Amino acid sequence: MSGIFFEVRNISKSFPGVKALDSVSMSINRGEVRALVGENGAGKTTLMKVLNGNYKADSGALFIDGCEVCITDPTVAAHMGISIIFQELNLVNGLSIAENIFAGRLSEGGRPIRWREIRKKAKEYLDRIGFNIDPKIEVGKLSVAGKQMVEIAKALSYNAQLILMDEPSASLTQNELEKLFAIIRDLKQKGIAVIYISHRLEEIFSICDSVTVMRDGEIIGTSSVQDVTKNRLVEMMVGREINQAFPQREHHIQEEVLRVENLMRKGGKAKISFNLHRGEVLGIAGLVGAGRTEAMRALYGVDYIAGGSVFVKGKKLQSSSPRAAKDAGIAFLTEDRKDEGLTIDFSIKSNIVMANLKKIVGRLFLSNAKENAIADEYIQAIKIKTPSRTQKVLNLSGGNQQKVVVAKWFNTDSDIIIMDEPTRGIDVGAKYEIYEIINDLVSHGKAVIMISSELPEVLGMSDRVLVMKSDAIVAELTGERINAVDIMNYAF
Repeated sequence: MSGIFFEVRNISKSFPGVKALDSVSMSINRGEVRALVGENGAGKTTLMKVLNGNYKADSGALFIDGCEVCITDPTVAAHMGISIIFQELNLVNGLSIAENIFAGRLSEGGRPIRWREIRKKAKEYLDRIGFNIDPKIEVGKLSVAGKQMVEIAKALSYNAQLILMDEPSASLTQNELEKLFAIIRDLKQKGIAVIYISHRLEEIFSICDSVTVMRDGEIIGTSSVQDVTKNRLVEMMVGREINQAFPQREHHIQEEVLRVENLMRKGGKAKISFNLHRGEVLGIAGLVGAGRTEAMRALYGVDYIAGGSVFVKGKKLQSSSPRAAKDAGIAFLTEDRKDEGLTIDFSIKSNIVMANLKKIVGRLFLSNAKENAIADEYIQAIKIKTPSRTQKVLNLSGGNQQKVVVAKWFNTDSDIIIMDEPTRGIDVGAKYEIYEIINDLVSHGKAVIMISSELPEVLGMSDRVLVMKSDAIVAELTGERINAVDIMNYAF
C-alpha cells in the first residue's frame, strides 16, 4: 500500500421516504482491493453513485490524495481517475462492442473517426480479459455474461486510479471469474485501487484485502479479510444469525406436468428432451453459453423453434408463443430484469400485477383496492424494501428489483415456473427468503425449473439436475450424483 488515495467523510443522501446514506465515512489506499458488502438496500450502490458523480450527496465531502474534490458527474469522475462498472449493464445494444467501449471518445477535436484504430484498441482490452470476440459485433447479440465482459473492458479503457465494481461477477463462469481476478491482481500491482461489491462472500476472501460492511445506510465496520469470518460478515450484514445456506424441505414429487420432446431452437445445435413433475425443483447447470437460457426461451416461445413439441399436463401446446405458454400455466422469470423483466418507470404495484390483470378486474374497471392488496401481500411476503407500493422500480436497489420480478410471476399462480438466475444480485439474507418461497411453491404442488450459475445453489435446491453443454443435455443427475465434481465434469 502507498497511502490513502480516496476518502469519504460524513456523506449523507436521502430520497423521498428513504435515507439511503447516513454520515458514511471510509477511505481506500492505492493498490487496495476493498470489498463493500451489505443486504440489498443497505446503500452500497448509492454510495458508488455518489463517488462516481451520478448522485450529489446532501452533505459530506470527498477527498483525493488529501485534497477535497467536487465530483459533479461521471465525466468529471473519469477525469479524476474514477471508473465504475454498474450492476445494471450500461451499454447500447444497437452499437458495436468497440463503439460501446469508447463511447464518447470515438473522435478527438472533430477529426474523422479512425475505426481501424478504435477496433484495434478495443480488441486489446478484450484480449486482456480473455474475451476472444470480434469488436465489430453488436452488443445486443451478446449474452448477459458477454455484456458484462464488455463493461469490464470499457472500465479498463480509462486510465483509472480507482475502479468501482458493482457485482461484476454476477453472470460469469468460474473460468471467467478467475480471469477477472487476474485482472484485479494486475491492477493492484499497478497501484490501482478497487472497491468490489459482491454478494458472493467466497469471492471476498479470494480477492479482497479488506471489507467494509454496510447496513441501513450506515457503515457497520471495516476489517482485514484475514481478521473476519464468513459467519461474522453475515451477522454484521443482516443483523441476525443465519444457521444454514438453504432451507430444508420434504420431497413429495408427484405426477408429470411438463414434457419436452426433441425441442430445438432456431439456430441451435441439438435437440433436447426432458420432463418435470409437481413438487419438483429441476436444476439446470452448465457453463455460460451452454444453451441453458436459450433452451428455456424457446420452450416459453420467446425465441423461434426449429422443431419439437411441448406438453403441459399431457396436452400439446398448439402454438409457440409466450401467450400460449402463459395461458397453459407456465411462468418465466428472465435473467435480464432491466430489459425484459420489469417496466422500470412504473410503480412496484403496477409491475407486480401486470402479468395477471384478470386478478384485479372489478365490475367495469381495474380495481385499485385489489391492486394495492396484492402488491402489499408480496411486498411483505418477499420483504421488498420500499417506502411505498407506489415507489418507481427504477429507484429500488438491484436486489429489490429482482424481488419485484419474482413477485410479478408468483402472482400469476402458474403451475410451472421457470427461473433463470432467480437470485442474481441478491444478498445472503434475501437469497434465503427466495429459497423459502421456492420450497413453499413446490410443497403446494408447483413445479420449478431453476437455471443457476451458482453451483452451491444448484446443489442445495435441486431434486434433479440436467447438465447442458453446446445446446444439448449431456447428463441427468439424481441422488448422490448431484455433486460438484460430476456436474463440472459433464459441463466441461
